[in-house]
Amino acid sequence: MRTVDYHTAGEPFRIVLDGAPPIPGGTVLDRRAFAQTDEAVDAVRRLLCHEPRGHADMYGCFLVPPQEDGPEPRADLACLFWHKDGYSTACGHGTIALGAWAVHSGLVEADPEGETDVRIDVPSGRVTARVRCAQGRVVAVTFRNVPSWVAGRSLPVRTARGLVTVDVGYGGAMYATVPAAAVGLSVIPENYGELIAVGREIKWALNEDPVARHPQDDRLSGIYGAILYDDLGDGPDGPHQRNVTVFADGEVDRSPCGSGTAARIALLADEGRLSEGAVLTHDSIVGSRFLARLADRPTHAGRAAVVCEVSGTAHRTGEHLFLLDDDDELGLGFVLR
Repeated sequence: MRTVDYHTAGEPFRIVLDGAPPIPGGTVLDRRAFAQTDEAVDAVRRLLCHEPRGHADMYGCFLVPPQEDGPEPRADLACLFWHKDGYSTACGHGTIALGAWAVHSGLVEADPEGETDVRIDVPSGRVTARVRCAQGRVVAVTFRNVPSWVAGRSLPVRTARGLVTVDVGYGGAMYATVPAAAVGLSVIPENYGELIAVGREIKWALNEDPVARHPQDDRLSGIYGAILYDDLGDGPDGPHQRNVTVFADGEVDRSPCGSGTAARIALLADEGRLSEGAVLTHDSIVGSRFLARLADRPTHAGRAAVVCEVSGTAHRTGEHLFLLDDDDELGLGFVLR
């Protein structure tokens, strides 16, 4: 299996170029449903994500054909996002990495001194990575997300660290968000284990709650992650926050989380803290940063929504040819967390 690997603000992203079996389906969301139940496809995910070739916080994607029908022009590429526990519906850091890869690989011809849009079909819908180049080099990528909205407010959740009230936002996936101070923590590496533990509690407490249901397609339902954040106040451009996103079953996003940032934008806009023109400075637990802004206020699925744009950088970390020996007693690998 051949891959090219990136990191976006510290979060890994492994793009599978060769070695995955065909993944049929009429839409990207249909292909995700197939991958979730097909042993041959999922074997490749496990092999590339689990140790010893990956790790518990690994992330990546399978490239699949873009959707042929629909109101929009055909996308440049399409993908299925995966992690150690399965397949996600959205991934902002992955979208940023895919935009950079599309230009680096020559899949999309880019303006060497300007911006080029890379259209990508993902399970949650059509997203765009706007790749900015200077002197022929990729210097930044901004991804424009699907519509985001507020799904629920002030939901009580009992944790081992006490009762907290949680807000839920949709940004291509559902995110439960809560100030880290509400559970007596701050978003720093020293609190890594405790943040994971409470994040998992919050996610699973709300995962089957009606607030986590998508209004149009139940395959997009469920709490994907819990965001614990420190509010660092408002600067001249807008709010400044630091977060850690605990997603899937205890995985930690090293970046500020792209789709999670979109969910935070929806919540902040609803609170009146973020208007058009303002910027959310969103930091991660490792000190990396996304800048996000509210770009539009459409009505989506019968409710008020926002469209946000999230900017960051992605860098190549390696190109790999992964092998599986017939007599490898560990087979597709293992996870310890």
